[in-house]
Amino acid sequence: MIIPFFLMNRGCRHRCIFCNERLLAGDRPATITAEAFAQTVRAHLGSTPRKRGPVQIAFYGGTFTALEEGEQRRLLDLAAPFLREGLIDGIRLSTRPDEIDGPRLDLLKAAGVTTVEVGAQSLDDEVLRSARRGHGAAETIRALCLLKERGFTRGLHLMAGLPGDDGERFRRTVEKAVSLVPDMVRLHPTVVFRDTALEAAYRAGSYAPLTIAEAIAQCAAAWKMLAAAGIPVVRIGLQTTREMEAPGAVVAGPFHPSFRSRVEAALLREMAEALLAAAGSQEREASFILAPTHLSVFPGEGRTNIAALRERFGLARIRLTGDPGLPPLTLLLRTGGTALGTDATGTITPLPG
Repeated sequence: MIIPFFLMNRGCRHRCIFCNERLLAGDRPATITAEAFAQTVRAHLGSTPRKRGPVQIAFYGGTFTALEEGEQRRLLDLAAPFLREGLIDGIRLSTRPDEIDGPRLDLLKAAGVTTVEVGAQSLDDEVLRSARRGHGAAETIRALCLLKERGFTRGLHLMAGLPGDDGERFRRTVEKAVSLVPDMVRLHPTVVFRDTALEAAYRAGSYAPLTIAEAIAQCAAAWKMLAAAGIPVVRIGLQTTREMEAPGAVVAGPFHPSFRSRVEAALLREMAEALLAAAGSQEREASFILAPTHLSVFPGEGRTNIAALRERFGLARIRLTGDPGLPPLTLLLRTGGTALGTDATGTITPLPG
């Protein structure tokens, strides 16, 4: 359970080419007051049954560690009573890699911060320059090392389709990310929002965004690489806000309110194809077992996955069964006398008949 607060670009010394914080975070107050903070936390704690796993207060948006130290302390002090009372288990925040150093991390550690998410976006220096990030890949590597030394849980944000990027460069960024072994990754494609420098580049013809198909393919491939390394992907795609869905807010690019489901559908289709090919069965019926949450995802938009599988493998019928005991993105196949299983890593395993 995460109780989020948004800093609305506070602490940001750079304006990235793609950023419109009002659309990304929604139209929120510029200052977080003590009264509003306490009301929000208690409302979340009172309205949502406690789930398994930690409860955290999160400071998102802006660059937390670039705020004046007094303001950092003020915000962290707002969370302190909830930590002391045992109502939350820790604090998480997001920041830039070039605003992380030892003294600032010591302050966070002493205040109960447990998770720091680093907005790297890319690990390619040329792409970072084109995106006007104001830092290079070396700063991200250094930041993650410092966070690991001090025992923080480390998150990494990556974006596909930035200016100057392409499928191969993004693949290399993900490879480098895997080598850094973050505890979690967030992935999303670059979208052209109004009132950004990226909008100007797009209208001038100097930037072409990814198509939805390209964005899905790149993020699906990244997810597979991260899954193979045991690194969880905690979000794919942007968290949609009301402001983001307003007419004219999205100028161009692969924006979709259910982008994660589209990526999951692509992965499930690839997994199903691999299982059917490995089975080599001439049966006209195939039964797939998967997590119940993916029963509506597997068919694909407009049931395109079902149609493609039927045509390629000559299937007359595809049965889907939900198994609550299966983790997400795990797929089992039973056809004829064959039983196989796979997951996002692509490893195919024979199952007991």
